[in-house]
Amino acid sequence: MSGILSDPIDSGAGRRRRPTNPAQPAEKGLVVRHRTSGCVGRIVRFSPQRVVLADGNGREHELPVADGAFSVGGRTVNLVRPSPGPGDQAPALTASGSIAPERRGARVALASRIVVEGLHDAELVEKIWGDDLRAEGVVVEPLHGADDLSRVVAEFGPAPDRRLGVLLDHLVADSKEFRIATAAATDNVLIRGHRFVDVWEAVRPGVIGLEAWPRIPKGTDWKEGVRQALGFTGTSGELWRAILGRVGSYRDLEPSLVGAVEELIDFVAPPPLDDGAA
Repeated sequence: MSGILSDPIDSGAGRRRRPTNPAQPAEKGLVVRHRTSGCVGRIVRFSPQRVVLADGNGREHELPVADGAFSVGGRTVNLVRPSPGPGDQAPALTASGSIAPERRGARVALASRIVVEGLHDAELVEKIWGDDLRAEGVVVEPLHGADDLSRVVAEFGPAPDRRLGVLLDHLVADSKEFRIATAAATDNVLIRGHRFVDVWEAVRPGVIGLEAWPRIPKGTDWKEGVRQALGFTGTSGELWRAILGRVGSYRDLEPSLVGAVEELIDFVAPPPLDDGAA
């Protein structure tokens, strides 16, 4: 099952206390060392999930942020978002929570891609991660259903320099989507997902004034069932536009979806290989 399901199994048994490291504001230009890879560089961009370092040759290295993953001056630290000083303007943030990159010219799209199940998935990913995806040159395309995923993967032709990330709804053990993902899994393909029947449900219910999403009986179209349960008189497409209009940032989404998308972006747009020059 490893490598397909995105939700971790959380068990407190046998958990050891993590060492406490000092918090280090990830100020732009700060020189840090990634303790695992040995990569050294100055901070170019930072989000709670990822940091981009520029090495001495100007090459950028994108690395995951984790407690104790970096050191400054030989001291292990936890990188955190810097707080604006008195009179300073807070850094502009993207909807995904990352520091907005400086405006540049259009970046050539990578050969790698992310595919999602449908148009609504693509619209939600664009609204929250669109700035990050454009900065990395990553294109997102809808599958219009997961049934033909194996064929899509084969036609794409994944390779080390041409990776494919896949985001699926309802990716839980023994589901149809789980079986599809298992059959389609291959080298240079990363399949991630969330437990919800539809991406609508990955929007926190409180965002649209609900305590919980309605439970829809099996055999009933989920979107249509939600529309009826909420007493919405328009079409399901119009209801989605209303829901999407309430979503402003990653905080409005369930963590399992946020984590899955962040991991897929890291996979298809990996940092350049460090050949020892850093």
